[in-house]
Amino acid sequence: MKTLKSCKKGHKFYKSSDCPVCPVCEKAKKSNLEFLQKISSPARRALENIGIINLEDLTIYSEKELLKLHGIGPASIPILRNTLENKNLSFKK
Repeated sequence: MKTLKSCKKGHKFYKSSDCPVCPVCEKAKKSNLEFLQKISSPARRALENIGIINLEDLTIYSEKELLKLHGIGPASIPILRNTLENKNLSFKK
């Protein structure tokens, strides 16, 4: 039997177990991390090491600042820029 539950963000969902994971939040979390799969492993680790875990985090950095990171090369910037633009976001000017 499924029970109506809600998460901290107020999403309502049904679960047949006592698992507290909200499917709406999990889907959003997964889509936020997809951009990291488009870049190389060294670039991904460089971003993760400075705390970038979603696209919004990228907007506080300029392209020039990111290029200074070990692991971020010129090939990563266009990928990140396009991903940001698709979500109507941009790097810091």
